Amino acid sequence: MTTVTLDVASPAEVSRRALAAFTGADQGARISFASPELLWKVLTAKRWELLKAMAGAGPLTIRAAARRAGRDVKAVHGDIHALLEAGLLDRTDDGRVEFPFDAVRVEFTLQAA
Repeated sequence: MTTVTLDVASPAEVSRRALAAFTGADQGARISFASPELLWKVLTAKRWELLKAMAGAGPLTIRAAARRAGRDVKAVHGDIHALLEAGLLDRTDDGRVEFPFDAVRVEFTLQAA
């Protein structure tokens, strides 16, 4: 099973992990956001549903992704572009989109202000 970890990390932490990866240390599949607010802005409830519908399905057209999610194609089109921009989806050579992971783990710590 391929799992992507979504986390909240500072630019310094992201740089540290990138340097470790260049030296051969396995970092796993990870996508970092600058703040919890940004993470939740990108990953709305509808986008979570879309990712769930696409998980393990392989490359799909936007119309097929919308059908799997039971949603309007136009709305899914906008969500897919936001998820592509965030790095959660990949575009194939033939223009299809794919969620290349079987599972998502979210990691962040909520601290007192």
